[in-house]
Amino acid sequence: MVEQTSSKALSWEELTSISTKEEDRFQGPTNPYSTLRLFGQDRKDIRVILYRDHHAWCPYCQKIWLWLEWKRIPYKVKKVTMRCYGSKEPWYLKKVPSGMLPALELDEKLITESDSILIALENTFGSLGSPLEDLNIMKLRNLERKLFQAWCLWLCTPFYSQRQEEAKKKYFQEVAEEMENNLVSIKGSWLDSNSTNEQGFPIPSSADVIFIPYIERMNASLAYYKGFSLRQEHPAINEWLMALEKDEIYRGTQGDFHTHAHDLPPQMGGCWSYPNPQQKLFSHSIDIGEGLGKQETTWAYKEHSTNDMPEQIALTRVLKHRDKLLALNPLGAKNFDQPLRASLTQLITNKTCTPEPGSAFGLRYLRDRISVPRDMPLLSARRMRQVLEETAKIDSMRSGPPIPTKNRLDQNPRPFLESQIRNSK
Repeated sequence: MVEQTSSKALSWEELTSISTKEEDRFQGPTNPYSTLRLFGQDRKDIRVILYRDHHAWCPYCQKIWLWLEWKRIPYKVKKVTMRCYGSKEPWYLKKVPSGMLPALELDEKLITESDSILIALENTFGSLGSPLEDLNIMKLRNLERKLFQAWCLWLCTPFYSQRQEEAKKKYFQEVAEEMENNLVSIKGSWLDSNSTNEQGFPIPSSADVIFIPYIERMNASLAYYKGFSLRQEHPAINEWLMALEKDEIYRGTQGDFHTHAHDLPPQMGGCWSYPNPQQKLFSHSIDIGEGLGKQETTWAYKEHSTNDMPEQIALTRVLKHRDKLLALNPLGAKNFDQPLRASLTQLITNKTCTPEPGSAFGLRYLRDRISVPRDMPLLSARRMRQVLEETAKIDSMRSGPPIPTKNRLDQNPRPFLESQIRNSK
């Protein structure tokens, strides 16, 4: 097939005319942007305020977020900066001096620590499947902590020999097999078969909610740092993830491999790579934005779907923050304007578009700072990263500025929050 090329980037006006409208944040699908979720109920019915991170990255916040969404409990959201991204808001430190997330107000009573929050929500609104303090669910909760510890031991502690590395890998897999044994023994897709929605269809339970955040991060980090494919090595976990990825609620909270691989080191105190051919292949594919296909997600938009395509969603999200993205780019707004339009032109027309010389540095800077799900959904981010890299290659192979490993202050949300405040006045 002859590659189509375009010598002229579309204008902002032309790109805007192609973009789509964002879905209803309050009543529509699960999304990281909403500050209010109603599920068809009235604002006066809200009894819950969830305090979670701006980046929609915090694994413990994700647990509470998913529980509220699957239970369809109306709630407000107030967003707080995680320390590795920037300074904690003073108003939040007055409320929660430790600054820890998540926190939740239930009938004006403040609760911290995710498990305590889930138990309080369950006592008020009923359980999501079997109660959290049911004996079988307690065993699963303990298993999740055991798996978390095995993952941390492998990922976040240095190794001094191949033998030591293999021993930590073996221990992790032994614990992962315990989870698989539970998945194999159940009827249906979920760890607890007692959870159904209002129509009587099975949905994930509190037990699943407990496992989701760190299984997601294990899948990403072990691929990037160890060259280990969790989904290939553990088929029952893969089947569980596949079932989750069919669920619109889960997809609204799901991160991608690039975001997790680079946001974990400052959160975990460092992640240790074990160089091998597969690790190098996986990490390179993640770093350049190509992604790891079905290892990352098995969800795909069906042809002729009535939903907006990933490219349209990515375009709409970039246009929403266009001015700030241009201003913050190291090339400067004037020099980055045409290269960004060139990338968006390819994104939406599938025609390669030549950027202005010297643009690779700025294009790869943006490629490496898309955060999922904060900025856009996984598949939209994958396409956006890919076209940024493809456009950058036309210019040169110059790398962008390195991604920090001690913090992610390059992801500080404050400039975007300031622009939102000004725009709302």
